[in-house]
Amino acid sequence: MPDRYDTIIIGAGSAGAIVATRLTEDPDHSVLLIEAGPDYPEFDDIPDTVKYGYGHDIPPWERPLNDHRWTFVARYTDEARPGIIPRGKVVGGSSAVNGQIFLRGVPEDYDTWASWGNDKWSFQELMPYFRMIETDTDFSGDFHGSDGPIIVRRWKPEDWNPAQQAFYDAARASGFPDCPDHNAPGSTGVGPTPLNNPDRVRWSTAIGYLAGARERPNLEILADCLVHRVLFDGNRAVGVRAEVGGEVSDFEAENVILSAGAIGSPHLLLLSGVGPQDALDAVGIPVHHEMPGVGQNLRDHPHVRATWRTRDDFEQPLGLPGVQFTLRYTSEGSDLVNDMLIHPSSRSVIGRRWWGEGASEEIGLLMVVCLDLAVGSGNLRLRTKDPRIQPFLNYNYFEEEFDLKRLREGVRIANRFGEHEGWSSLVTERVEPTDLDMESDDALDAWIKETAVTSHHVSGTCKMGPETDPMAVVDQFGNVRGLENLKVVDASIMPDCIRANTNVTSMVIGERVAAFIGEGL
Repeated sequence: MPDRYDTIIIGAGSAGAIVATRLTEDPDHSVLLIEAGPDYPEFDDIPDTVKYGYGHDIPPWERPLNDHRWTFVARYTDEARPGIIPRGKVVGGSSAVNGQIFLRGVPEDYDTWASWGNDKWSFQELMPYFRMIETDTDFSGDFHGSDGPIIVRRWKPEDWNPAQQAFYDAARASGFPDCPDHNAPGSTGVGPTPLNNPDRVRWSTAIGYLAGARERPNLEILADCLVHRVLFDGNRAVGVRAEVGGEVSDFEAENVILSAGAIGSPHLLLLSGVGPQDALDAVGIPVHHEMPGVGQNLRDHPHVRATWRTRDDFEQPLGLPGVQFTLRYTSEGSDLVNDMLIHPSSRSVIGRRWWGEGASEEIGLLMVVCLDLAVGSGNLRLRTKDPRIQPFLNYNYFEEEFDLKRLREGVRIANRFGEHEGWSSLVTERVEPTDLDMESDDALDAWIKETAVTSHHVSGTCKMGPETDPMAVVDQFGNVRGLENLKVVDASIMPDCIRANTNVTSMVIGERVAAFIGEGL
């Protein structure tokens, strides 16, 4: 290893792998890319549970958590059980363990960011980067890429499994428009889900980006390495302290980039003494730079699952994904376009309150009802100054009545879909919510508060914003405010959650900030 690098990047995930790839296009720029999980340099060495999204012998809804995922614990509501939050712990990050839904936010998401003082992040500014990252095998033109590193496809009608077809038919019968391309601006309704899953391979940034960059002599990938903290000389970041094989060492660099994700990046800032003073005082970490916004503004997409027991002769095709269709719509009385999402899926364990008393091993069909733009937010805080101990996550769902109202409406829409002849021909009864749960708003609210879980789209915990925003952690170029040579580049810098899965936008964040770095910003 060299004595000093031009840049150290912490986290080889959806954004970090991209930044490393772009920076090392300059042969004179040396990069150390650090990943807490393992690395699989050869495609054939990638374990099947990581490599294949839907083509593996183990159904995706039965795969256990493993060494390729962090497992965080979160509070959703006072009524719910603690939630398990898996995040990628492998080169490729969460792009290597996720559901491969390649969905963009709506243009209003990014234009709102721009209106909040981040003018370089409007939809128009980002459109070249959405095109840059993808090869869309179904659509072309001004809004789709044709030669990017991530391959995108949608399942064709001849490959739709019966439950997915039934969901589509029920949505159309209920008056929702057909939506052949969810990634086109202005799209809404029900249509095929875009997936980065060619030939059932989970096309992560490890495959799409790093595979073509890892032989560069100026790129070094250090796997199975736990970063303890950022090192400073005054207000200038000069490296990181990290643990490899039980040995703690310091690594020096001219620049440090945190791409550890919306949980990992604020965690590292706090461990480094950067954050709210009261939060740091509580665990005995000296304040190096007070920033009240670190770990705040935790944004996510809560969802609930309406579940049906299938008929005895129902068979779930193992070679097809559990999610082929998505419905995006605007809730009644909302001025937030496409603030709701519903998609069908399957799971092997069904039962009252999920895995509780009366659970069974039958395959159940379900509809995931997701609040895609919540009003409420949560926070992240340290439990201890030990970097090996994970932070506490408070998702703080449903503090706002508007959030409950929209999710309640979504559950009733899903129930209406379940009564459609196509869906009802596959099932025997609805397991959850029960008829009692559906009897009144209060009863349904109680069920929602008890059963809602994360959609795994945590963001916003190091949000970008102008100097006038006291809670902004970074400027719109990813620079941590008040510090030098330190950036954050991942989903944590989103000022607000987007109305979509976060993986595409996280990749765009990587490309966008890499371009800023190239411009000296």
